[in-house]
Amino acid sequence: MRVNLSKSIQFASLFVLVLMLSACGFAMRGAVSFPFKSIYLGFSDSSPLGGELKRNIRANGETAIVSKQDDAEVILDVLSESREKVILSLNSQGRVREYNLLYTLRFRVRDKAGREFLEPTEISLKRNITFNETQVLAKEAEEVVLYRDMQTDLVQQIMRRLAVLNMSKQE
Repeated sequence: MRVNLSKSIQFASLFVLVLMLSACGFAMRGAVSFPFKSIYLGFSDSSPLGGELKRNIRANGETAIVSKQDDAEVILDVLSESREKVILSLNSQGRVREYNLLYTLRFRVRDKAGREFLEPTEISLKRNITFNETQVLAKEAEEVVLYRDMQTDLVQQIMRRLAVLNMSKQE
């Protein structure tokens, strides 16, 4: 009898958890549907951000990435992309204790005729990183990981913005 009661409680707990997750609007990320069939990405060929964005769009399978602007239904123009490392705090000896890592992308989306579907938009991401002079190599590796994390976050934000473009917008 005790075993059945324990299993009933586990089942009830699982049921309540599933019910709570469905009530809060939680949903697994699925394939993104874009309102266009082809896109030109204005990143340089060596851009890690551009490469990851291309992989994500290709994984969707419905949208073609073209190599010429004239062949694209929409064009993503990269207006600026920057990474910065700013001192956030100093210790009592005046040495750096903490940095603020910034990753900023400014872009717009238009068609080949120049109509803007998404006006110039800036996405800025920040991460804090502590610094220790005795662990320079480890901190450099951590910095690389944080920038890679920000890049992935940036790609997801761009994908969401592209998915909700209003293609009927007139200038």
